[in-house]
Amino acid sequence: MIPSINEGGYILISIYEIKPKFQQLLMPIVDWMRKIGMTPNQVTILALLLSIVTGIILSIFHENKWIYILMPIVMFVRMALNAIDGVMAKKYQMKSHLGLLLNELGDVISDLFLFIPFVFIAEDYGIGIMLFISLSIISEMAGVTVQVIGSSRRYDGPMGKSDRAFIVGFISFLIFVHLNIIPYLHFVFYVCSILMLINIYNRITNGLKEVKS
Repeated sequence: MIPSINEGGYILISIYEIKPKFQQLLMPIVDWMRKIGMTPNQVTILALLLSIVTGIILSIFHENKWIYILMPIVMFVRMALNAIDGVMAKKYQMKSHLGLLLNELGDVISDLFLFIPFVFIAEDYGIGIMLFISLSIISEMAGVTVQVIGSSRRYDGPMGKSDRAFIVGFISFLIFVHLNIIPYLHFVFYVCSILMLINIYNRITNGLKEVKS
């Protein structure tokens, strides 16, 4: 994760900032997918279906710790697919209104299915993870809604969607290796939720500043 200083002068940390370099590494895969006839929207739907299936499998088999290795693998693949659809759309001039809608809705639905399995193992009756999920949705809504007032789509951190994917993937890996993190799981999600409140504030205030400037 790379630190940066936002317009307010304080440090924010977000994995999102390494996205351009990650996209460059994926360029050969982008060209191959386009060569076999795939479209950006198909890539987006593939990422969504992968997330839904993974979430269902983890929810059903949540008591088996070995199954959690799926989460970091799927999170990485999903992140790659999300980068690929955008690069493909831009490089091959295939941007569309449907693609924008699929991107936004797909991310929210994917997060919902991938985060839900933790409700079944958290020791606070799932309150922490439900708060985490709710604020994740509000965060993305804030990033999108500021476009109504003339701002660009906001991706301000901390705890943006790439950061959330990293945290959830890392937690799942720790569960997979039988590290006793489950009793503390809800505390992790409470801390992440606090960071997302800052995230939401940053997206709204920076969106307003962008319009005024």
